[in-house]
Amino acid sequence: EDLEGVRGMVLPGGESTVIGRFLHQSGLAAALQASLAEGAALLATCAGAILACREVEGTPPQGRLGLVPARAVRNAYGGQTESFEEDLSWEGEEPLRGIFIRAPRFEALGEATRVLSHRREEPVAFLWNRCLLCAFHPELGKDPRVHRRFLDLCPV
Repeated sequence: EDLEGVRGMVLPGGESTVIGRFLHQSGLAAALQASLAEGAALLATCAGAILACREVEGTPPQGRLGLVPARAVRNAYGGQTESFEEDLSWEGEEPLRGIFIRAPRFEALGEATRVLSHRREEPVAFLWNRCLLCAFHPELGKDPRVHRRFLDLCPV
């Protein structure tokens, strides 16, 4: 009932297996899915993006939400000690600083997805319906464009 009237939600980074297990055990997974089906927007970063994908390499179905037609590969850019920052394309504007920490790679993007950002020709942020997924952590940087884009997706 706490999600009634919510127009947008954020699935943050962290450890996707733990977050996914919590969402399912608490019943929040079904509530999130229902809220999104009713038109709420979603910003999912890093581990949150892994949870949002329909397919995840090496993760059982109960460990994800399966909302977005895409495949995620966990830790594709390296482990914790290989974390890095890099300038990324962003919707044809000036570069956006991306902070990658055990970041996933996105593959097999479904129909109607729109890539918003690339890293060396690989999609690192994309839009599907009202869902914005990022492999990196925009909340750790100072650039508000990802968050503005998410707010634009939230229904009025």
